[in-house]
Amino acid sequence: MTSLRPSPIQGSDPLERAREVFRIESAAVGALADRLDQRFAQAVDLILACRGRVVVSGIGKSGHVARKIAATLASTGTAAFFVHPAEARHGDLGMIRGEDVMIAISYSGESDELAVVIPSAKRLGMGLIAICGNLESTLARHADIVLDAGVEREACPLNLAPTASTTAALAMGDALAVALLDARGFGADDFARSHPGGALGRQLLTTVRDVMRSGAAVPQIPESATVTEALLEMTRKTMGMTAVTDSAGHVVGIFTDGDLRRALERSADVNATRVSAVMKRHPRTIEAGQLATEAVRLMDIHRISQLLVVDTAGKLEGALNHHDLLHAKVI
Repeated sequence: MTSLRPSPIQGSDPLERAREVFRIESAAVGALADRLDQRFAQAVDLILACRGRVVVSGIGKSGHVARKIAATLASTGTAAFFVHPAEARHGDLGMIRGEDVMIAISYSGESDELAVVIPSAKRLGMGLIAICGNLESTLARHADIVLDAGVEREACPLNLAPTASTTAALAMGDALAVALLDARGFGADDFARSHPGGALGRQLLTTVRDVMRSGAAVPQIPESATVTEALLEMTRKTMGMTAVTDSAGHVVGIFTDGDLRRALERSADVNATRVSAVMKRHPRTIEAGQLATEAVRLMDIHRISQLLVVDTAGKLEGALNHHDLLHAKVI
């Protein structure tokens, strides 16, 4: 049976071919930095002044790049969405408004689909930013701002498949997104709010209140209790410690497994010894509204595995340990 697999090109070295692709594409991106001029700053200003949203459009491989750029803009503080130019010709133009800004991506600048959409966008009064490689193209002529994403050659050995050119366009879009992020003062907390399902979202948005144990689940004894009573409370609540409070519920100490071992080493009578004589006074505490990552930091710095949660007056509200933070995927 004859194989349908194509024969490899004689003499080709896949590793060297891959290295050549990396060299060509990295050179293409590096050249963008060298050519960058005031037009890029103008594009940033145009988007910052936009009262609507950023509409990103492109066809073919440029369309895939446009989708990614729209997603990156949206996740970094710039309201943006992708519009397919072919669908725009059949009704999706109704999604855009005159207060929007359009970023049109086409290496040749002569895409038929974009050529039909651009006049409609201009009639609406939209600002138009072009990312293209042909500065004399139809797209470039009609754009308010042109960002030069031209490349010397494609990484494809035939110089046909969009490779270096799409990488350059993608890099230009990333540069816009990051410049806008910086200009808006968009921080890690903002990023987490748009990525609540990711690890960063969990780390930055989860508070101590979200993960702490509260109510009857919190081990707690009065300072008049004996070591035996403390041990029974620790066994019931399975946290390896118990909070020690005064009559008003203020935390006065903490009694841990380690404190128990040290008391036994001193041959203390656990039935007669009060926990207040062997507990650790002024334990590390945290407030419920603080970020869970701050609890992790305190545990790491002080080499402890539990924290008591108190209110602003020092009253016991809850408790948490490393297992609670691990379960919440904060660490």
